Amino acid sequence: MSTVTPEVPESSLEYAADLAAVASLLQIGAELGVDGLLDSGDSFDAAELAGHAAVPQDRAAGYLRALAAAGLITDTGTGGRFRVSDDYPALRYQAGYVSWAMNANGPFITNVREFFADGEAASRHHRRDGRRVAVSSRWIGERAFYPPVLDRVEAAGAQRVVDLGAGAGRLLIEQLRRDATRTGVALDISEAACAAAREAAVQAGVDDRLQVAVRSIESLVDDPAPIEDADVIQACFVMHDVNQDPAVLDAVLVRCREALAANGFMAVVDAVSYAPRPRERRFSALFTYLHADFMGIRLPSEQEWEDKFRAAGFAKVQCVPQVFPGGRLFVAFK
Repeated sequence: MSTVTPEVPESSLEYAADLAAVASLLQIGAELGVDGLLDSGDSFDAAELAGHAAVPQDRAAGYLRALAAAGLITDTGTGGRFRVSDDYPALRYQAGYVSWAMNANGPFITNVREFFADGEAASRHHRRDGRRVAVSSRWIGERAFYPPVLDRVEAAGAQRVVDLGAGAGRLLIEQLRRDATRTGVALDISEAACAAAREAAVQAGVDDRLQVAVRSIESLVDDPAPIEDADVIQACFVMHDVNQDPAVLDAVLVRCREALAANGFMAVVDAVSYAPRPRERRFSALFTYLHADFMGIRLPSEQEWEDKFRAAGFAKVQCVPQVFPGGRLFVAFK
């Protein structure tokens, strides 16, 4: 019996090999903590990278050599200084999907037999690394789901914006940079993320207009003070976590509607369960499966998301498919 090897287009092989290499090289930078230096767009040299990562300079130089050989950074011609390539943002975005799938969710994959045997016990022992989740989400989000929210807020001329599960605050800080009269509240349960948001706000010169609150989204049910009179309440891929207890998510949405200013709206980007469209079905299948079977989070369908907003009393709900496979932007008007 002969074995026939199916032909794979050369372009697909090249793309797969390139994506694997880019994802691995950028993940090394993220693990070293120099992803912020690369993302800044500023020039740098081996000494600066070594100082940033607290590693020997010769090791930093070796890493830069690999990045340059891969075309991810280019020599500026000024004494060994480099800056990222023009296509670095696009490559980082693509690498974000690999990083999320294989690194952010690495504990699930590596310990899959333990999860299959006893999911509750395994989840107590094998937790995801918050930074890895945040890094991969940022690499994807800055291209896949931040822009539609930015556009909605700009079009509305919103003056007070609250970001639920804001992480390091990049989206909200960009919104404050775009309008010198805009104020914002970044709410996140992670003290480390909130500290990073405060630091980033200082660097961006918007710290006088940004309030950072170390709070869970669920806490808004009993104390909605951070969201009172907001023109926009936004949340990117965090509300499905609240849906671990659907009744709590329902209560949060009610509080958000009540707290919004008269013409305010919520802008929620999140995932739907097993999105069927050909372009998104594979990644959506992974996203849905990992959340349901490893994190105990059932993703609502598109219709169920819309029903939740309407049940919370929102007058109108719009649903817009996103670049992110399985992602939807729900705009719910008070």
